[in-house]
Amino acid sequence: MNRSQSDLPQPFLSALATSGRAAGIDEADDVYGWLVGSWSLQVLHYRGFDLRNEGLTGEVHAGWALEGRAVQDVWIMPLREDRRAGRMARDPQNDMYGTTLRSWDPTLRAWRIDWNNPARGHRESQIGRRVGAEIVQTGARSNGQATRWRFVDIEPSRFHWIGEALDIDGKTWRLEGEFIATRMGA
Repeated sequence: MNRSQSDLPQPFLSALATSGRAAGIDEADDVYGWLVGSWSLQVLHYRGFDLRNEGLTGEVHAGWALEGRAVQDVWIMPLREDRRAGRMARDPQNDMYGTTLRSWDPTLRAWRIDWNNPARGHRESQIGRRVGAEIVQTGARSNGQATRWRFVDIEPSRFHWIGEALDIDGKTWRLEGEFIATRMGA
């Protein structure tokens, strides 16, 4: 069932969303506040495939949630307009319509990350921290395979996202996903 924007459950959305981080999170620990907003995605690699010449694009929308103790986002590929028009990616493996919940954990002084892409049945849990100029999230897929996601080259209107999985040799990180994001309206 398709619903219009006016049909969305406003009590749910107003209970979920908030305008900024909670007072209990220090500015130095605000690792993800910069992500709040809407972003256009250029897909470079996905599921280990080089897609730089495919013209595959996507979108990300992020906001503060849960009284400012979390940043939640939605990653969509291909674009919603392409999905509505029935122009899905040629390969259904490129179907992504998932959400990340990044929740501040004061006992760890880090962010707990939970990703779920029900379009493909893909789930991961990670811990995220700032490491120098990057944001590094490490953890594992639901099948136990170690993963590392990194936000690099972060600027106010652009970032580079790299997703990797640990190879069976236990030492080599294998590129699985790579996106260049540009803030919409910038």
